[in-house]
Amino acid sequence: MSRQADKLHAVRTENERFTVTLIPTAVRAVTTLMQLTGLSKTDVLNRAVQVYAFLAQEMAEGKEVLLRDEQGNTERVHIV
Repeated sequence: MSRQADKLHAVRTENERFTVTLIPTAVRAVTTLMQLTGLSKTDVLNRAVQVYAFLAQEMAEGKEVLLRDEQGNTERVHIV
C-alpha cells in the first residue's frame, strides 16, 4: 500500500456523519444509481466516494482508466 493510501486509511475508522449540498447533476446521478442498484442513498454515496478515492489513487500512480465495450473497443476515461 502506498504512503497516500496509508494516510487515507489512518484518518478515521469509525462512522462519521456529513451534511453536504449536491448540485442538480449529482442529485440526478445519485437517484439514477439508487434505481439501478436498489441501494440506499447512503450506500450509493459511500460506494461512490470509495470508487473515486480508488480511481484517484490509481491515476496518481500513473495508471489510466479504460472502458471496453462488447466489441472490444477501448476508450480512455478522463476524470477531471
